[in-house]
Amino acid sequence: MILRYVPLCIAALAGVAAAQDPSLDSGDTAWMIVATALVMLMTLPGLALFYGGIAKRKDTLNVMAMSFVAYAIVSILWIIFGYSLTFSGNIAGVIGDFKKFMLNTVGPDSLTGTIPEYIFVVFQLTFAAITVALASGGFIERMKFSAWILFTVLWFAIVYVPVAHCVWGGGFLFELGALDFAGGTVVHINAGIAALVGAIVLGKRKDRDLVPNNLVSTVTGTGLLWFGWFGFNAGSALAANGLAGVAFINTNTATAVAAVAWMVTEWIYSKKPTVLGLASGAVAGLVAITPAAGFVNVGGALVIGLLAGIIPFFMVAIVKHKLGYDDSLDAFGIHGVGGLLGALLTGVFADPSINSAGKGLLYGNPHQLTIQAIAAGTTIVYCAVATLIIFLIIKLVTGIRVDTDSEYNGLDKTEHGEKAYNI
Repeated sequence: MILRYVPLCIAALAGVAAAQDPSLDSGDTAWMIVATALVMLMTLPGLALFYGGIAKRKDTLNVMAMSFVAYAIVSILWIIFGYSLTFSGNIAGVIGDFKKFMLNTVGPDSLTGTIPEYIFVVFQLTFAAITVALASGGFIERMKFSAWILFTVLWFAIVYVPVAHCVWGGGFLFELGALDFAGGTVVHINAGIAALVGAIVLGKRKDRDLVPNNLVSTVTGTGLLWFGWFGFNAGSALAANGLAGVAFINTNTATAVAAVAWMVTEWIYSKKPTVLGLASGAVAGLVAITPAAGFVNVGGALVIGLLAGIIPFFMVAIVKHKLGYDDSLDAFGIHGVGGLLGALLTGVFADPSINSAGKGLLYGNPHQLTIQAIAAGTTIVYCAVATLIIFLIIKLVTGIRVDTDSEYNGLDKTEHGEKAYNI
């Protein structure tokens, strides 16, 4: 199997070659501190502004608060047990152990490759936090805030941690040879499926019209997401090296292509190139290149970006409306579909001259595409079933949906007693 020569913690992030001398490297450490901060920026304020700007004016603060509180809660849970269950030990190929509970055994001199383990802990924390926050895009404008808090706790523990362990932490999908450089499966498919299940369970909003309150905020959030994504993808090399450079350029290339492809597709289909469409295309490109960023060459990035700007558009513009589910901010259409697209295309375009850990269909290894499909399919099924069970539990404990009057009056006022605007 691949990656046998790589220490587990580094292999968990897609097989970056381990340093021959596992000693602290100040350059790698400095880069990873910056990369970690960039990924944190993606949730707060990036995603909060992106989602908050698209929501109705009366729900702006509530939508932003969902990202805010998710980041805070996951930050706590990750330190207590999330990191240990993801990256320490391996029980039956599906979960880790409690050897690093409360970061036991982790100290100032502990290393993950050439960086302090504490930095690796926080870097991974930011991935966990944004995954939960992304799912909120399917729930906005009708979910109780108390239900969202309970969802954050349960979904993080029951869904995110096991999936991350299986793919990155030495679990059975890792052993199978699944390639996921920075989270196409762990983050985006996972969050997208959760958003779809939640949207179906919650039911449709009373007013399903998309009435963005501040597209300037959404564009600003998109820019922060694009900026922070360099930490997300290039940081997943866990070093300041050539592979980080590959991931960096692939990320920018695919994102730019996807933004233009979405714009052109929308222009042809609906006769107007909307700014929201341009932003959505950029995010779709960021999502799709994530699993492939450290495995493909720029040619592969171009194709992935092109398809990411077209296929998710039709999921959002046509398929969603035909099927009738109310995925408010298209978390499934962009993250779920984009993540699946990227995961599968990694199995096609993985170039061994870029990363010896990955060899795709075009380079003589069709089996890799099969492995990618197994990993994606397993994640979809597990996430869907577990998320449904979680919502049933929440329904019994707190209830899930606000009442009709609260929905019409806006969740800023009814859930928080505040409003974003004084006018």
